[in-house]
Amino acid sequence: MQEARFYSREKDSVICRLCPQECNLKEEQEGICGVRRVEGGRLLTMNYGLCGALAFDPVEKKPLYHFYPGYDILSLGSNGCNLHCSFCQNWALARGRASKELKEISAKDLLDILGDRPAREQLGIAYTYNEPTVWYEFVRDTAEMVAGEGYKNVLVTNGFINEEPLKELLPFIHGMNIDVKAFQDSFYRRYCHGKGYKQVLKTVELALSKCHVELTYLIVTSLNDSPEEIRNFIDWVASLDKEIPVHFSRYFPGYRLDMPPTPLEIMENAWETAREKLSYVYLGNVADDKRSSTYCPDCGQLLISRNGYRLKNIGLKDKSCKKCGHTIMLTGHIYGEKV
Repeated sequence: MQEARFYSREKDSVICRLCPQECNLKEEQEGICGVRRVEGGRLLTMNYGLCGALAFDPVEKKPLYHFYPGYDILSLGSNGCNLHCSFCQNWALARGRASKELKEISAKDLLDILGDRPAREQLGIAYTYNEPTVWYEFVRDTAEMVAGEGYKNVLVTNGFINEEPLKELLPFIHGMNIDVKAFQDSFYRRYCHGKGYKQVLKTVELALSKCHVELTYLIVTSLNDSPEEIRNFIDWVASLDKEIPVHFSRYFPGYRLDMPPTPLEIMENAWETAREKLSYVYLGNVADDKRSSTYCPDCGQLLISRNGYRLKNIGLKDKSCKKCGHTIMLTGHIYGEKV
């Protein structure tokens, strides 16, 4: 354990300032995230350098479809999360406690792993699996070192972080996939145990000015799937930048929520509606090659076809549509096709 950042002392308590939960903690109490604890009047981070999952994944799995397509990225996570979503797909790590199952790892260890891999796997590191922002101190220290060696850093995050720590971290982050879990406060409060969604929107807006951003919206049957709510989400994204890639992900029952899987008709309607205003829209957790492929927003030409995480460049040349010449939003290059 080491001292956490971003907290204040008030009388006989400590207030964590890392995320909007701002847990008010007494001696020996832990925050909602389960990995920040008060001892001796100090807030300590309990998971610094403790890794719960480590693997090379396609960058498309994050999901990031417009960030160095075709590369694999070293993905790692610890334990803990500052939300408690009833539909969590990684609850064993998100809600897990620090234990002997977590292995110690350092930034140097990660750099050594990257240095020994083939070119396809040398993109960088994705902080994922659990919520990376509650692993803040380790992620921030590691990201700075990784970026300094020329690799990329990616956050797969719920976006539930306060502005000051986010601003300190962003100079070392190159790409983010941010979950916008709903477009209503009541959903966040009831099903995520968070204090609303407005701070998530602020995170998106701030990140857009600093790094590559893609968004994921998990459509949960009957809870956040109304045409009005989805349209409100789409309108908000379009007001920021219609080029932001959006991934609508299909819900399946798990953890503590047992609603039926999202009907395919709702998924397809969301895709159709979003395509009216947004340039790049995808469906996830759905076997649908058409709606997971990339098309030219100007002429409709198929550009990148996808079958699962396998992709093929059909209509792109030098980041432009071969048919009409429209420039496509793409950070980096497709693996093996440097421009």
